[in-house]
Amino acid sequence: MHEPVPLATLARLKAEHEALITRPNRVDLAWTNGLLDRYEQPVLTAAHTPLAWRYDLNPKTNPFMMEQLGINGVFNAGAMLWGDKIVLVCRVEGYDRKSFFAVAESETGIDGFKFWDRPLVMPETDNPDINVYDMRLTEHEDGWIYGVFCTERKDPAAPPGDMSSAVAQAGIARTHDLVAWERLDDLITASPQQRNVVLHPEFVQGKYAFYTRPQDDFIQAGSGGGIAFGLADDVAHAVITSEIVIDPRGYHTIKELKNGAGATPIKTSEGWLHIAHGVRACAAGLRYVLYAFLCDLQDPSKVTYRPGGYLMAPVGEERVGDVSNVLFCNGAVVRDDGTLLIYYASSDTRMHVATTTLNKMLDYVKNTPPDAGRSAASVEQRLSLIEHNEALQQG
Repeated sequence: MHEPVPLATLARLKAEHEALITRPNRVDLAWTNGLLDRYEQPVLTAAHTPLAWRYDLNPKTNPFMMEQLGINGVFNAGAMLWGDKIVLVCRVEGYDRKSFFAVAESETGIDGFKFWDRPLVMPETDNPDINVYDMRLTEHEDGWIYGVFCTERKDPAAPPGDMSSAVAQAGIARTHDLVAWERLDDLITASPQQRNVVLHPEFVQGKYAFYTRPQDDFIQAGSGGGIAFGLADDVAHAVITSEIVIDPRGYHTIKELKNGAGATPIKTSEGWLHIAHGVRACAAGLRYVLYAFLCDLQDPSKVTYRPGGYLMAPVGEERVGDVSNVLFCNGAVVRDDGTLLIYYASSDTRMHVATTTLNKMLDYVKNTPPDAGRSAASVEQRLSLIEHNEALQQG
């Protein structure tokens, strides 16, 4: 039996990693809907993480070049422009099921993403997090960059032996350079659980505005009615005393079980553009899809357009992973030329990008009919489209 030569193994690992992070990404021509372009390859996977995060690279102390600290997935990334580059603050999950944040950057936003040398160090509160994940990045008009993320801790009220009950809240931190972070108090609301909280990028009525998702327990929304809106006087000790549901759940819709805010809302000439996620239950489990809606420019608590159905659903390889049949978005970036890059994760495993333009998205949001609510009404919508096209042919 021949044992591996560590230097040769290390050279191979380095060559494979370099080939992966420099691999070009192309539009997937086999998939189109006139609105979005998907791409052939994910933009980030577990294999994109630096070798130094996973291996002891010293052949003397790791003679078999074994992976000691494995990475299970890279997903659910916040996104923003960073000079002339795009950065993603990713959720990186180790084999130990603990998640942490790490920054990856790219010039194109489509390929060539490379992680910064070290993971992000997030300070803890007096009540340490067991797990942190799913950061939304907000460049606020107060001059700070905020990261709002889920902080998870074991439920202190869980009965003995219950190792699954958890309490999720919204953690808040801020930075100027994405390296040094100041941890603020967790958001306080009347809801026993809070996940998928997003900070609005501008003051509203002189206060910090948040999109929240009231939830009764860790998994089920329970009496939580959907995506809510609330105001806090102080972001360092943020307290929301009143949450108003602005995008409710609905029976037999893509957001029947629960829904949550996704990417930080994008300011457009027509209003604030949201890309959110909706969840329904089916025989295969929970199905997560992405959808869009628009809020009023002056009053971001008022939804002005609600296109029916989903914007994106998992297809092909996207349907398979650690938590299958899931798309999740918590980051999107607009280029100066109006190109919109939507960063989404599939099945809690990998990161992808889809591209379109703001003009196309606004056309989609404004001109896609809302959910009709009933099968008969849905047929009426489709018949109206058919009759419109028949008249076009006859004319």
